[in-house]
Amino acid sequence: MNKISWEALNVEMPSFDVALVEQWIEQVARNHDRVLGPLTYIFCNDDKILEVNREFLQHDYYTDIITFDYSKSRMVSGDMFISLDTVESNSRLVGCEYQRELMRVIIHGLLHLCGINDKGPGEREIMEAHEDEALALLDS
Repeated sequence: MNKISWEALNVEMPSFDVALVEQWIEQVARNHDRVLGPLTYIFCNDDKILEVNREFLQHDYYTDIITFDYSKSRMVSGDMFISLDTVESNSRLVGCEYQRELMRVIIHGLLHLCGINDKGPGEREIMEAHEDEALALLDS
């Protein structure tokens, strides 16, 4: 049974090498001393991510990813909603390719499941360093 599921809600499934990305996700998890449990990536639009944000987090704003963490001990597991609309607008905002930003967001969710946070003082820089390290693996 495949531990990683990919779904699309009201959007077209983004195009990428699924096998390569799944190997990459598993490698990043291993690098953080974690093993993969069930992961579900749900690609959606801004309307859906706003709905999820309001319903489950009581936040009234758009975001690129919302991660629901079901991890236990070293096993990472969760559902990750990714707004392709926000990924696209963020890629333009930061001046990078859409595909690169999509990979950054995909691994961002996994890094949250590995215990890396990005809301407290100094945590954003730590998260970005881990994202950059993971993206470098994808490039190699």
